[in-house]
Amino acid sequence: MKRFVFILIFMTMTSLCLPSLIEAKTQEDNFKERMELYKKTATVVKLPWYYLAAIDQYERQIHKEMQKGRITAIQPEMVFWNGLGNPESGEKLKPQMAEMFEGWAEDGNGDGFADRTNDEDVLYSIAQYLTSYGYNEDDIKIALWNYYNRDLSVQTIMNNARVFKKFKTIELTDRDFPLPLGANYSYRSTWGDARGFGGRRIHEGTDIFANYGVPVKSVTYGVIEMKGWNRFGGWRIGIRDIFNIYHYYAHLNGFEKGVKVGDVVKPGDVIGSVGASGYGPPGTSGKFPPHLHYGMYKDNGYSEWSFDPYSYLRKWERMARD
Repeated sequence: MKRFVFILIFMTMTSLCLPSLIEAKTQEDNFKERMELYKKTATVVKLPWYYLAAIDQYERQIHKEMQKGRITAIQPEMVFWNGLGNPESGEKLKPQMAEMFEGWAEDGNGDGFADRTNDEDVLYSIAQYLTSYGYNEDDIKIALWNYYNRDLSVQTIMNNARVFKKFKTIELTDRDFPLPLGANYSYRSTWGDARGFGGRRIHEGTDIFANYGVPVKSVTYGVIEMKGWNRFGGWRIGIRDIFNIYHYYAHLNGFEKGVKVGDVVKPGDVIGSVGASGYGPPGTSGKFPPHLHYGMYKDNGYSEWSFDPYSYLRKWERMARD
């Protein structure tokens, strides 16, 4: 009887743990499969793998759901795939038929067809399209702009590429809290509160109160897009991450020495220090207690909007303590 109870308890505990173990394994396998596919395609086309990874990462954030049976998220428009005026309007066609109508559909897996739902075909087609403009960074930017017709999309993808190139992987899931845990700080949910300086508006972030000079850190992997003065935010820095999220750090006392626009950062990198700058012309300070204003803005490929960072800060704080 005791043996039966032990087995029953063991099976119950195993069943409770199994989903998380399976989920972790699946995510790890997905990273591996994607990297293999990027590098395989890149080798054939002679294009650095991180450009393909960057486009895929961008599109993972702008589509509500993945196409069934796929591990990458790039979903070319039908006109791009089949060509304009092509009588064959399906997902799958002969590459020669697409070429007749100036479509970019290519056969990446060697089965004789170009399938818009096949990862190898899609990546190979995108790679061929990019390299048709050339191989240097400016050529890639022009190709991306003609594909997306949006400056922010191009900027985000190029940022992603730089991050992946530096860290040589797409498995970048670490996060950090923006202030040292040993500092004396406090915060609550302040997103959406009213603000009066510069006219009636809502507060687009969370205020973390701390002493002057407390180091401010990057919470994520990304690229510094903005650095300088803003009459609302004072000395501020903006970092775009690989999840199409812009992280805004404001009211800084100053910047970390050597930090500049274009730098690739990782979680924990010091970018500045807590201050009370802002609400006036350059150099204005002391109109409120020292604190870090931390904001998050999401881009979906069409527009960008602010959302409440409070729950993320709490999560990252717990992660940092663990």
